[in-house]
Amino acid sequence: MASTYVPIMTQTLGSAQNTVTLSSIPSTYTDVVLICQLIPTAGCTGYFKLNGSSSSIYSDTWMVGYGSGSPASYRDSNQTQGVVGDMTGTTTVIMNLQNYANTSVYKTVLTRSSSAGNGVAANASLFRDTTAISSVSLIANGTTWAAGSTFTLYGIKAA
Repeated sequence: MASTYVPIMTQTLGSAQNTVTLSSIPSTYTDVVLICQLIPTAGCTGYFKLNGSSSSIYSDTWMVGYGSGSPASYRDSNQTQGVVGDMTGTTTVIMNLQNYANTSVYKTVLTRSSSAGNGVAANASLFRDTTAISSVSLIANGTTWAAGSTFTLYGIKAA
């Protein structure tokens, strides 16, 4: 990692869970980056929630490329959660939460995911709330994250 990345917290699952929440995120950085190795127990679409909000304030633009299939893109507005991506097998996810502590702007979340044999996805999400982000939850839709899935949150000192 670049010297500006400061590890804040890491969680490795000892048992399968549908939702993992990293909370008590300090507001002392300009941005935070969540890097995960997600292992769904079955193929799924991963989602995220910020501050536990289930309000219809998430919008996503989602682009995917599947190894042997055609690329596709999607656009959703007024959703109750943001999109991480489709997952089959171990999936690497990098989620950038920009200006996460700024209380005068909506939050932008950029997510990239990739898994061998499945494909890649890039998502740009908007969280239409000015509240500072103090927690992020990752949800395995219709399945669970398997034991061994890891979640590491980094603070960026100066972006």
